Amino acid sequence: MSWQKELDELERRKQMAYKMGGDEKLARHREKGRLPVRERIEQLVDAGSFQEVGALSGSSVYDEHGVLTDFTPSNFLTGRARIDGRPVVLAADDFTVRGGANDGAVGDKLMASERMARDLQLPLIRMVDGTGGGGSVKNIENQGYTLLPKLRMWPAMAENLATVPVVSMALGSVAGLGAARVATSHYSIMVKNTSQLFIAGPPVVARIGQVLDKNELGGSSIHARNGVVDDEVASEAQAFAKARKFLSYLPRSVHELPPRSEQVAPAASDQSWLRTAIPTESRQVYKMRPIVESVVDHGSFMEIGNKWGRSLIVGLARIKGWPIAVFASDPYHYGGAWDKQASEKFIRMLDLAEVFHLPVVNLVDVPGFQIGLSAEKEGAMRYGVRALTAVAQSTVPWCTFIVRKAFGVAAGGHQSDARFNFRYAWPSAQWGSLPIEGGLEVAYKREIESAEDPDAKRREIEERVRSLTSPYRSAEAFVVEDIIDPSNTRDLLEEFIDVVIPLRKAGARTFGYRP
Repeated sequence: MSWQKELDELERRKQMAYKMGGDEKLARHREKGRLPVRERIEQLVDAGSFQEVGALSGSSVYDEHGVLTDFTPSNFLTGRARIDGRPVVLAADDFTVRGGANDGAVGDKLMASERMARDLQLPLIRMVDGTGGGGSVKNIENQGYTLLPKLRMWPAMAENLATVPVVSMALGSVAGLGAARVATSHYSIMVKNTSQLFIAGPPVVARIGQVLDKNELGGSSIHARNGVVDDEVASEAQAFAKARKFLSYLPRSVHELPPRSEQVAPAASDQSWLRTAIPTESRQVYKMRPIVESVVDHGSFMEIGNKWGRSLIVGLARIKGWPIAVFASDPYHYGGAWDKQASEKFIRMLDLAEVFHLPVVNLVDVPGFQIGLSAEKEGAMRYGVRALTAVAQSTVPWCTFIVRKAFGVAAGGHQSDARFNFRYAWPSAQWGSLPIEGGLEVAYKREIESAEDPDAKRREIEERVRSLTSPYRSAEAFVVEDIIDPSNTRDLLEEFIDVVIPLRKAGARTFGYRP
């Protein structure tokens, strides 16, 4: 008695599934600079670790004797694997089979992948390369009816955002539900020139009179700059590396704490250059990224979203091996003032820190919200107060360094004032309700206008007021807790980490209403 016949049939079916869309379609796929789905998985995860779920699902053809004669595999692969030894769930589209359209067993497998990640409390990585969620229009004729969109997988997707790290990569042209799945993640990536993302693709958009090619309509040059995706990379290999690095900072779920990596010293033991990093001329710009990279563990800073919301730098880094979330102003863009995009970017990163228990380090040079007609038209205040509400709702530890400007309502969000946080000022710091530049004209309008020489009077008032704006006067009144030598920033960050790391608590987080 032997089951060899059944085992041979199992192996035959697996080999048919591994052929994906067939040699011809695989060759066309490669010609477009895109890897077949199984090679993508091999490059992303630890060697030999992929445990596929549902490999035998697909569309079959049988003869009159019930013998399988043809098999088209499902164009959606899912299963478990390991990245750097840590378990993850994979969900990957196969464009070589029906263009990645959501046909056949795909809907059930997609649901299975989301539930697997949720119930096993494992990070989820989506490799999206499909044309949408409703399948091909041909299904209408094949089925004899149309489907009402119900998004039955969306509750599980929403739960995953609150429970496990979710990374999505757009690796081809993605539209409809495919595009939505990319955006519904903690970290999303597009590959320059070979991936596009849109609500509806060029053939549909042409019906409303807009004739555009794929990159003109939804290329990475658009979506990496409007915040729909976080980052743009030059190749699929770079996308896989980014995904692996992002996950290295996070726990497998909210029910664990972020893991510590090997301790790495900062780039230089001598931090004295920070004493001259900020120009004495308050209107002169400087580069913030070298400051960030100098005070965190060497090579640990992973910037996220550097092409959108550009007045704010955000990312992940480590101090003494412990993961942190980093916020830093970029004076090269609007002088560091927050516009709509900066506020959205701030909320997105702060929510990531809250959900996955990351302490926050904030380097502040904020002259306020962006001003002017364009700021008013785009609703900068609405998005700004949402960001400030996120700060008030925050529970993770904060360590803030005011390196230069902190003015207006926006700067008030440098940390929550409802509880104790670590806060330091560099000697270059200056703050207030309004910058002196511009604020004088409002506060002393009548005095300036009535003077024989308004310009001289303005200068006189400015000198008088500036003499009172020294941060040392504020320190005397305990407005700021301490003014420090910038070269001591790293030492203070290490002390911050030593104190707060034992205070972290695992578990799910919820947020209140944001206006």
